[in-house]
Amino acid sequence: MFTLGFDFNFIFPYFLLFVFSCGLFAFCMTHSHLLLTLLSLEFLVITLFLGLFYFLSYFSYSSYFSLVFLTFAVCEGALGLGILVSLIRCYGNDNLNSFSFISW
Repeated sequence: MFTLGFDFNFIFPYFLLFVFSCGLFAFCMTHSHLLLTLLSLEFLVITLFLGLFYFLSYFSYSSYFSLVFLTFAVCEGALGLGILVSLIRCYGNDNLNSFSFISW
């Protein structure tokens, strides 16, 4: 049987840490437009979901909590898109620097 020469269970947590770090970096660098910020937040949530599902399946726990987490992630995405649509209707763009949140 052909093996890849490394253990996937050893590499995957480091891969998740790298992907989460890239998503966190993208979130910190895209603070001017709301759509890019929401996309980077969704990337972080999906990475957290993969990590949660991996660790729950690795320790043979039930994956029920990962479904609850995914449900809250979908609600968070819908709420973010609703805020995005209302901001674009009020101000005409999604640039966060063009309006003040104090007047909200």
